[in-house]
Amino acid sequence: MLTGKFGNSVIYKRHSVRSFTGEPLLAEQVEHILHAGMAGPSASNAQPWFFVVIDEKGLLDAIAKGHPYAKMASKAQLAILVCAKKDVVEKDPFYEQDLGAAVENMLLAATEAGVGSCWCGVHRQPAKEVERLFVDLLRMPDEIIPFALVVLGIPANETGPKDRFQEQRIHRNAW
Repeated sequence: MLTGKFGNSVIYKRHSVRSFTGEPLLAEQVEHILHAGMAGPSASNAQPWFFVVIDEKGLLDAIAKGHPYAKMASKAQLAILVCAKKDVVEKDPFYEQDLGAAVENMLLAATEAGVGSCWCGVHRQPAKEVERLFVDLLRMPDEIIPFALVVLGIPANETGPKDRFQEQRIHRNAW
């Protein structure tokens, strides 16, 4: 485990949370998470992100039922769907990296704010059924691509930092 001044970094505290207390999130927690998403790096400053905040219980239940890896959404207080516009995607070959960075920023901001989070993939599923779920459920226009879902809530259980460091995966100057 990393110790010293970096050992308490929010990066090492972040983990996927799939069990929530049901306690409501504060508006400033949600704002912090959304701001962090838009603070992510972006190739050529394209900023391809759009966000759909989902807090209606019926929608969260439908997501849990329809997305094979988002069952926890039914117990969450909120989820944020990260999206891109097709015209931006056509011009930005790095939009997936940009959106991935936005999602990771959101996960780290959630951890920092005491909010549990779980990244659930949406875009490019082997079958496009998960994308279609969001398009239909949220009445999304054709020009919007659903990319990822960030499920949020107050964690029901506390876990400590995780150390996933593996020296054998590091190569220096050549493979």
